[in-house]
Amino acid sequence: MALIDNGVYVHGRRAADPDDLTQTFDALDDRDALAWIGLFRPTDQELTAIAEEFDLHPLAVEDAHKGHQRAKLERYGHTLFAVLRPAWYDDENETVEFGEIHIFTGPNFVVTVRHASKPSLAGLRKRLEAQPEYLAKGSEAVLTGILDEIIDGYSPVVVGVQDDIDEIEDDLFDGNVDPGSSKRIYQLLSEVIGFQRAIGPLCGMLEALLRGAEKYGTDVDVQNQLRNVYDHAIRITERVDTFRSLLENALTLHSTLVTQEQNDAMRRMTRASLAQGEESRQLSRAAIAQGEEVKKISSWAAILFAPTLVASIYGMNFDQMPELHWAFGYPFAVSLMIVLGLSLWFVFKRKNWL
Repeated sequence: MALIDNGVYVHGRRAADPDDLTQTFDALDDRDALAWIGLFRPTDQELTAIAEEFDLHPLAVEDAHKGHQRAKLERYGHTLFAVLRPAWYDDENETVEFGEIHIFTGPNFVVTVRHASKPSLAGLRKRLEAQPEYLAKGSEAVLTGILDEIIDGYSPVVVGVQDDIDEIEDDLFDGNVDPGSSKRIYQLLSEVIGFQRAIGPLCGMLEALLRGAEKYGTDVDVQNQLRNVYDHAIRITERVDTFRSLLENALTLHSTLVTQEQNDAMRRMTRASLAQGEESRQLSRAAIAQGEEVKKISSWAAILFAPTLVASIYGMNFDQMPELHWAFGYPFAVSLMIVLGLSLWFVFKRKNWL
């Protein structure tokens, strides 16, 4: 059902609850009456009927039907068309969710068109109905009330974002340089930028309303309320601008810390590699030294083996052996031992084994 709430007010008090738009239009014959019509995703026929009755501009009607508009304020003669982007914060997913409300206001009517299930304006309507003196000041009083409601609704979003930024800062100052944290910072920064787009036009919209207040006869109390809402909008805008700067700086700091940690890790790996290389060099030197010792031992063993071989042959107990009874046999054997030993020593020396 597109028609959510439909009330006709006279001197700020609810005088009728029409069942359909036709009855609402008929009730406006009283020149002091004000119709406040709340619609949720209305059909083309419903928007067309309202547009014809209140002489709404076709471009504004087209925007209200399509939705997905940026926040803005446009005036067509004595009719105002405003688009607001209410927001709420999903703390679990750290995302800012947005709704969309289109508002038409004229001398004797207020039409609100919602394209999201939240937020509901029922609570605001009840609060304004409890203040008939203020509500009697006309459609701009209702518009100001809606602006105040939407902007006040940004405060929980600001608190939620601030809490998440505090957590990020605590992690950074505690030295937590988990590379995955950069994703969280970037995603939260994206949400803040989207929030900036939603609230960015608000100050300009309120300034425009205040500039035209005298020209269009806006009540003094409504002007005062507009100034109060404007102050709230400035504070919210400044906070969100600060959030963006903080997150951009946090992203830069986190990247710097990650880079520093990577550099430290590389230095540690380099030192470990150098230490391992030095150990390998020491082992190589030890192996080389050991090899040199083995070569020396082997050389001397070979040198000593030559005379041992000759002596062992001549020491065999056989009667029939060459040179056994030769007068020069002994000198020959000793000379052979010496010559073989010296020859082997000379060969090993040339090969640097000794």
